[in-house]
Amino acid sequence: MTSAAEARVREKDGLCEIEGAIESPFINHDLAPTKLSERKWATKDIAALWISMSACVPTYMLASSLIAEGMSWWHAVVTIFLGNTIVLVPMVLNAHAGTKYGIPFPVYCRPAFGMIGANVPAILRALVACGWFGIQAWIGGWAIYKIAAIYLPGWEALAPLPVLDINVAQLGCFLFFWALNMFVIYKGIESIRLLLNIKAPLLILLGLALLFWAYSRAGGFGPMLSKPSAFDPGQPKAGQFWSFFFPALTGMVGFWATLSLNIPDFTRYAYSQRDQVVGQALGLPTTMGLYSFIGVAVTSATVIIYGEAIWDPVVLVTKFESPVVLVVALLSLGIATLATNIAANVVSPANDFANIAPTKISFRTGGYITGVIGILIMPWKLVADPTGYIFTWLVGYSALLGSIGGVLIADYFVLRKKRLDLPGLYEKAGPYWYQGGWNTKAFIALVAGIAPNFPGFLGTVKWATVSDVWMKLYNYAWFVSFGIAFAVYLGLSVTRRSADRSPPA
Repeated sequence: MTSAAEARVREKDGLCEIEGAIESPFINHDLAPTKLSERKWATKDIAALWISMSACVPTYMLASSLIAEGMSWWHAVVTIFLGNTIVLVPMVLNAHAGTKYGIPFPVYCRPAFGMIGANVPAILRALVACGWFGIQAWIGGWAIYKIAAIYLPGWEALAPLPVLDINVAQLGCFLFFWALNMFVIYKGIESIRLLLNIKAPLLILLGLALLFWAYSRAGGFGPMLSKPSAFDPGQPKAGQFWSFFFPALTGMVGFWATLSLNIPDFTRYAYSQRDQVVGQALGLPTTMGLYSFIGVAVTSATVIIYGEAIWDPVVLVTKFESPVVLVVALLSLGIATLATNIAANVVSPANDFANIAPTKISFRTGGYITGVIGILIMPWKLVADPTGYIFTWLVGYSALLGSIGGVLIADYFVLRKKRLDLPGLYEKAGPYWYQGGWNTKAFIALVAGIAPNFPGFLGTVKWATVSDVWMKLYNYAWFVSFGIAFAVYLGLSVTRRSADRSPPA
């Protein structure tokens, strides 16, 4: 075993690996760069990753708040597709370092933020993921509860527990599904890849089957697809389309702003840059657009079939009488939610928490920490208000994550031109140590990107009364924070000599 300073790097086909094992307080098995032999994810695996994560209950319901606020169905679907096409750009850019050097997200943060400072963006990302983990675990438990309640109607009459505001049956189903997540974490990263490959084709087929059922039963897709936009001339919100569109678009970008940062956690296992780029381009915007359309079309048909719009697919499947259909629906929803939750909301925080103390916290332990926090946040309260979920939760954290992304992309692509000192990423007092492990320039840029959005956030959550200027600026939260952080970091860093010791790529 050698020190980081003595380690040698081998490069093949534009991908790098460290020869042998290195000893450092900043490395463990999960944070070490992947070997070339460990990079097994081809285009189909990366595409399956995104199909699996996108084909889920939140995506199905994503257009609901947009339509409820006045958009036509096609406005909503196009907004979702466009938002995901935009976020694909930073997604592919941040993925590059993961593929080239085999490093996870917290290690990718070290060149920009410093060896110790990298913990700040990593933990900020991790805390957002913990919130999402809890939401997805609640959705999975909710599916179990609603279907079981068909055969155990007494569950619906149970009184809510004090403080929690859910009944004991709901809590039990939530904890059961939570335990399934913990089991997959215990099995490790390869089990996640297998789970995603099972889920991807299954959910697309089931989504299309649900679409066919709705069309057949309703004799068409129903009134929602013919309903005009509330923003059209003569309608209640005529002339207000653009003032709604831009915050909605920001919310759609925010939906996957989390993964646009920690995508190296997955692309470190990719065969090549082509595999990660093509796989993501095929998997992300197309699936988000398709699955949101399925949600709109099926919900529109439920108005004819059941006399009411049923946006929640969990509630919809309880309307079916066949036990076989119910079991298939339960298994499908369970697999869908489980695969999305593990991939999107466990892999990153597990690595992020491990980065705090690499010699003491493993990927598995980090995943368990995520699970515990996911319970403590009481996620059923986070999703109680769909409008707040989109415009407070998604837009709010997009400002935070956009600023981090601006710093990372400016550092890796503009300043370093995609060249990193791979052993130096694990070396104390090495090229990325800066001042005691912190790069103050990155943190100035980070705060500068977040600050202009803060007044708008306070106004949105009704904690303060702020002027319309700040509220309108907040509508562009991710774009504002990304752009300012990018520019400020470059401005502060232009005179800095590169600390990179690696040869040109």
